[in-house]
Amino acid sequence: MLASHVARINLPFGPRTRRRFAAAAISLSIAIGTTTAWGSNSSPAPPPEATGTSSNPIEADGTVNVPTFRLPPSPYLSPEARAALPRRPFDPEESLRAAVANGTAGQLRASIPKMMEPKVRQLSERYPVTITDTTIAGLSAVLIRPVAPMPKGNAHKVLINLPGGAFALANARGTGLLESIPLAAMAQVEVISITYRQSPEYKYPAANEDFVAVYRALLKTYRAQDIAVFGCSSGGVLTAEAPGWLLKEKLPLPAAIGIFSAGADAYYWGDSKAFTRPFQALSPLDWKRPYFDGANLSDPLVSPIVSPELLRAFPPTLVITSTRAFDMSGAVNTHRELVKAGVDAELHVWDGLGHAFFYDSDLPETKEAFDVMTRFFSRHLKLSQQ
Repeated sequence: MLASHVARINLPFGPRTRRRFAAAAISLSIAIGTTTAWGSNSSPAPPPEATGTSSNPIEADGTVNVPTFRLPPSPYLSPEARAALPRRPFDPEESLRAAVANGTAGQLRASIPKMMEPKVRQLSERYPVTITDTTIAGLSAVLIRPVAPMPKGNAHKVLINLPGGAFALANARGTGLLESIPLAAMAQVEVISITYRQSPEYKYPAANEDFVAVYRALLKTYRAQDIAVFGCSSGGVLTAEAPGWLLKEKLPLPAAIGIFSAGADAYYWGDSKAFTRPFQALSPLDWKRPYFDGANLSDPLVSPIVSPELLRAFPPTLVITSTRAFDMSGAVNTHRELVKAGVDAELHVWDGLGHAFFYDSDLPETKEAFDVMTRFFSRHLKLSQQ
């Protein structure tokens, strides 16, 4: 697994802490972030508080006290995915929470590229690409290009990747490469991944401002209809927020966007928020991302799902999630609201898998997910495969 590579990196912490940080940095369960600001025409009501347990398993407000039960592996899983399931409880966010709490998240984030070298090398062998460090709008970025000559029609098109990492560990040379390498090779197009500002050094809306600055810079070279944006986890949240921020800045929208392992609802309410940790044999926990301290989560610039008017402006949108991911309810309802708004939107859900499952390149389901992404962006960017 990925963690077996990163545990050998010499971080400035004790061995036990290094192992925990390494696992958190590239775990398939990297936490998603949330965000905020635009004029909301409706704000979701907070969920009702539980009225306490009783002998009745269903409370007066409809809350169900779920009894202990066995959750077997999904019969729809590939043999590889079944073999990769954890055999004992593991909380991938524990190290992340500790790093944010003790102020070492930035230090850990900076070490991720070195941690990821073995995995990136393996991925690049499977999907031949060139990887070049660059700077865009003052931000560190990575340019990923297929080794095979790109079709002539693809040469002036680009995908912008906003990598995942709970708004604390996102790094273009970390999760950004896991998200971008297969897509660049399969779609035969250039991908630019950026490392945006995040906590604990920065708070909202720093990451959104960074995306707008990069997009504005790329518009000097590319037409908006030749640009697409995608991201996973916290990067998926930024992607969902992108149309609102571009409209706010009076910039043209991209040809398409991909919201992966995320949704357009910064509250992350719904069934999956409640059942995800129990499905991992962990106790329930509602950890607030420090990046959003003081942010108004009801603002459509943060939670576009609350504004039908904003959603109607969305470009074609691809939503990807999985049934054991805490992001599933937000993703499913994002697709539902986009369809109601008349947007060309696709939803693909993989059964029995967790958050950001396609970070594991050895799963057949990962290849399926990147096939879906490739077809979607090829269609909307009018990419050629010859």
